[in-house]
Amino acid sequence: MIKKDGHVHTPFCPHGTADSFEMYIEKALNIGLEEITFTEHAPLPDGFSDPVPDSDSAMSRRHLNDYFSQLLTVKEKYSKDIKVNIGFEIDYIEGFEQETQAFLDEYSKYVDDAVLSVHFLKIGDQYYCVDFHESAFPQMIEAAGSLKSLHKKYYETMLAAVKSNLGPHKPKRLGHLTLINKFQKRFPSDFDLKNMQYDLLLAIKEQNMELDFNVAGLRKDLCGAIYLEQWMINEAKKQNIPLIYGSDAHSAKDVGAHYSLFKEALF
Repeated sequence: MIKKDGHVHTPFCPHGTADSFEMYIEKALNIGLEEITFTEHAPLPDGFSDPVPDSDSAMSRRHLNDYFSQLLTVKEKYSKDIKVNIGFEIDYIEGFEQETQAFLDEYSKYVDDAVLSVHFLKIGDQYYCVDFHESAFPQMIEAAGSLKSLHKKYYETMLAAVKSNLGPHKPKRLGHLTLINKFQKRFPSDFDLKNMQYDLLLAIKEQNMELDFNVAGLRKDLCGAIYLEQWMINEAKKQNIPLIYGSDAHSAKDVGAHYSLFKEALF
């Protein structure tokens, strides 16, 4: 098994750190990784307004050329030491499927690997960012009608993402399946949506997608868990859905964090 971190952010992330690509790669080498995928938040679709106050959810389109240029340079620089993949974390946004496909089609020639994630939910005629801040979470609950309805909307959107037709360059890996749990210690759920989650796993299998074994929730004080439940891991293994470790690092120090949990889960 190749030791890989398949979900890593970069200095191009507006809400991340200024750590250089070299810093991320050197950390990967120091812990024995053989492959790393840089998955910066792709520019949001034309016509979509970022609901986050600072509009810093994703990289700017004007930085794309620099992003590719710098990654091509480090890819060559470290070619004998580690496989460096150029990639994106692509947002599935309800109502912006055509714009997303157009972006994927335009830039696919540069992309080696990618993650498809849901950060934004359309509730009524308004979009909300799922993981922005715990102080904004009650607004989403109120808009959805209840915490349960909000969770249902999240998994409905995740299912739509998996089943979406984004063309031949659609990302093959679904990001952080249970991101809706980011603030679970403050907003604990007392309901069971296992049927919806199971249907989502079946759809991932049917679409021949991979699953992001995302450990970022362990770094979040109000989450304290990876973004997968144990039964989901068991079911993914049963269904032969590939699990790909992802640190979701926004700083070099987090590359490969908690990799031992991934190894334990696989065996």
